[in-house]
Parts: sequence; C-alpha cells; structure tokens
Amino acid sequence: MTLFQLLLVAIIQGLTEFLPVSSSGHLILLPFVTGGPDQGLAIDVAVHVGTLLAVILYFRSQVVEATIGLGRLARGKVDTRGARTALLLIIATIPVLVAGLLFKAMGIDEMLRSVAVIGWTMLIFGLVLYWADKTGGNEMSAGDWRMKDAVWMGLAQAVALIPGTSRSGITITAARKLGYDRTGAATLSMLMSIPTILASGALLSLDVIGEADWQLAKDASIAAAFAFVAAMLALVLMMRLLRSVSFTPYVIYRVILGIALLAYAYS
Repeated sequence: MTLFQLLLVAIIQGLTEFLPVSSSGHLILLPFVTGGPDQGLAIDVAVHVGTLLAVILYFRSQVVEATIGLGRLARGKVDTRGARTALLLIIATIPVLVAGLLFKAMGIDEMLRSVAVIGWTMLIFGLVLYWADKTGGNEMSAGDWRMKDAVWMGLAQAVALIPGTSRSGITITAARKLGYDRTGAATLSMLMSIPTILASGALLSLDVIGEADWQLAKDASIAAAFAFVAAMLALVLMMRLLRSVSFTPYVIYRVILGIALLAYAYS
C-alpha cells in the first residue's frame, strides 16, 4: 500500500470506529471507491490498536476504575463500582464473542461483505437509531448501568457483526431505548468497545502471526498512529456535540449513504 492509501485507511477507521456510522462498512467500501487494494489483516490489527488506545486514553478514569475492579471481581467480590462495571462489561461482551466465532467458523462474515448488505444496514439501522433517539428516555446516566441492560446492549452489539450496522450505533440505539441519556449511552457504548476491540484484535492477530516483516511493521505503526489521532478527534467531537446536538446528523448521513449504495448495488 502507498502512504496515501495507508493514511486513508487509518483515518477512516479512526473517525468511524466510534461514530454511529459503521467503520467496517466504510473499510469494505473503500476498495470499491478508490480501486485500491484491501488493507489486509495486519493493517486491520494496527488500526484496531490505534482506536483502542484512543478510547482507553479518553475514558482513562473509568478504565482504571474498572481495571482495579477486575482484580476484585477475580476474587469473587462485586463490592465496588469498578468491580460492577467490569462484570457488566464482561456480560455485554459475551454475545459478540460467541457470534463472532460462529460467523468466522461458518464463513458468514465473508458472505455479508457486499455493497447491497451495507446499503440496507446503513439505511435500516440509521432509521432505528433515529427512532430510539427520539422516543428513548433520559432518566438514566452511565453510572446507572444495570445487568439486564448490559445483556440487551450485548445482544445488540452482536448484531453489529453485519457490515454497515455500526457497533457504536447499535449499542447507542439500545441504550437510548432503555432510557439512558445521550451522553450516558455514548459513554457505555465506548466502554463496551474496549473488550470488543481487544478480542477482535487478538483474533485477527492469530491470522497474521509469522507474516510480519520490517516494511509491514513500519506500515502498521504508521496506520496505528494515524488511527489513534483520528479516533481521539472523533471521540472529542461526538462527546462535545452530544451536549447540544442529537444523533440526527449521523442518521441523515447514514440514510443518504444507504440509499446511494442501494442505487449502485441494484443498478
């Protein structure tokens, strides 16, 4: 890959990983639009690492609290907020881990990588996000996270394995419909991304072990760095905008892109 292609992949991944517009959908579409090569698994791992570092840094206080709580949880104690958060994150991650392994074993993930699928999921789940954002309550914040809500959000997260759905979009949709305010919904979605990105990055790493060379390592480092910067910008922008703006701008983007992709796919 050229430096431009590398930077393009990293920036798109970083910007779209945490916005409710589907990073996987955009990355699948990228070769169609540019005519360039697929970025490959090693670069996928690298940009996942970059976005992971960004969300950990942005939510560092909650991450430290949950990490300390994980130690208490390992001793069978759920007596602190951190331990409870760690437990709920584990519960919320189980569905996507199970579904992801099944998708990979059955080859379903490759079957769904099409423009038509991404067009439909962009459109449908964009409209569902709009509905949930307009009809959902605002009575709860991220600190009120409950076990049953973690289960529902975890099941929603598993649906995001379908390209174009958006992991952040579907989990925010679930949280808004469950009564969490916009900032709380986004915060929970971002925290849920940490174990999910760790798991997906580890799974991808198994497929690229032994393939790395100096040039690939250099490309991966560049991709990770730019993905980190782009992800931080996306996080800061979205979390600030949510204080005064709804999710409607993202919905409009999804609907326009979805319609355009469907027109292209069926033309």
